[in-house]
Amino acid sequence: MATMTSTTRVVAAPPSVVSRGWLDRVLSIFTDVHGGEGVTAILLMLNIFLLLAAYSMLKTIREPLILTVPGGAEVKSYAAAAIAGLFIILVPLYSALASRVSRVKLINGVTLFFAACLIAFFVLSRTGVPIGVAFFIWVGIFNLMVIAQLWAFANDVYTVEQGKRLFAIVGFGASLGAIAGSFSTGQLVKLYGPYPFMLGACALLVLCMVLTNIVNAREKRTRAAHPPVEPATASGAAASPAADADDPVRGRSGFALVFRDPYLLLIGLLMLLVNFVNTNGEYILGKLVLGAYTATHGAADIAGMDAKKVIGEFYGNFQTMVNVLAAVFQALVVSRVLKYCGVRIALLVMPVVALVGYTSMAFVPLLAFIRGAKVAENSLDYSLQNTTRNALYLPTSREAKYKAKQANDTFFVRFGDVLSAGLVFAGTTWLGFAAREFAMVNVALIAVWIVLAIVIGRSFKRLAGTN
Repeated sequence: MATMTSTTRVVAAPPSVVSRGWLDRVLSIFTDVHGGEGVTAILLMLNIFLLLAAYSMLKTIREPLILTVPGGAEVKSYAAAAIAGLFIILVPLYSALASRVSRVKLINGVTLFFAACLIAFFVLSRTGVPIGVAFFIWVGIFNLMVIAQLWAFANDVYTVEQGKRLFAIVGFGASLGAIAGSFSTGQLVKLYGPYPFMLGACALLVLCMVLTNIVNAREKRTRAAHPPVEPATASGAAASPAADADDPVRGRSGFALVFRDPYLLLIGLLMLLVNFVNTNGEYILGKLVLGAYTATHGAADIAGMDAKKVIGEFYGNFQTMVNVLAAVFQALVVSRVLKYCGVRIALLVMPVVALVGYTSMAFVPLLAFIRGAKVAENSLDYSLQNTTRNALYLPTSREAKYKAKQANDTFFVRFGDVLSAGLVFAGTTWLGFAAREFAMVNVALIAVWIVLAIVIGRSFKRLAGTN
């Protein structure tokens, strides 16, 4: 299988060209920020803050909408198959669009499409149309495509060296946004119900689009004032001129790039495996939440608005705990782990923690304990793991950042959900699995995850010339 990944990068002007301002010095408390880098880092941080706030709103309200349909916990797992099937169509369409328009037009168009969908869902909900399953599937598409797109943009803006330093700041915005979105929704959903938050998320998406355009214009001006230096590739050959930001991202489709490049394919398999494990854990948690509610209120009340509000409040508080812990990790731990330990070690932290959690969960299958284990797992996923897996694309080509990343962050992630749905079906229909058995399956999967993370870490070191 031929290796297509290119390590050609556009290197920004040396730090000595631009003196450090007050913002650069303040941000240096958290990570190493060179002169002139602070403004773009803050704008990207604010952008992903708003995006994650919008997603956290939608993620919180989708739970009561899907869990209160008949067979909600199982339907939630099975809906992943529909999402993965749609991505088989959507990823090539996205790649074709990226080949025809500039990066900012690509991002604007996709963002406006999803904003329009939110307005449509709100109108349908007001007319009494049941939207639970459709909305759950839509959120599963939205969160992967739009977030992957923004991280691709950040990868395109930064070099490998800059990304390892500055992605921690960008990721901190994601953590704060997730806290703001989940906390506000968890507090207000019991008063207003889930539907008004669709319009709130729509407004935040429009603001995200404005910020992307500001960053794009700023980086074009910076590049014009300080022409980039073209380094040699990892193989020692002279690098070709980098594509201009206004040019379309031409080349193969996302799936073609992934299946022709072992490094990109390994990342896709990692995404699949991580989500397989995480979705199994979400099923365990969702099933126990439903069990706790029906034990208190009775099964007959599960389809009512009261159940939507109670379950929505539980998930709002759960997501808030996850996001607060993730923000602490992002601010105080992530940049230091990447700086002193490197990407290779950072890739291993979450699977080791998850291994301990699910091994313990198999012997203590109680809601309070499983909630705690999932808080630890998800907080690392949203902070260190998220920043690290996005950094894996820093030494790749521009087309890999936009197209292959879409394939990996969408289809491969959701195919992990499909495998989880198959496990749930087999476990509940034929095998009689309870929480303990699902946890033990995860223990076996995590062992494979650790091996895969080691192989990818070595490949990253070879491509980037750094840990």
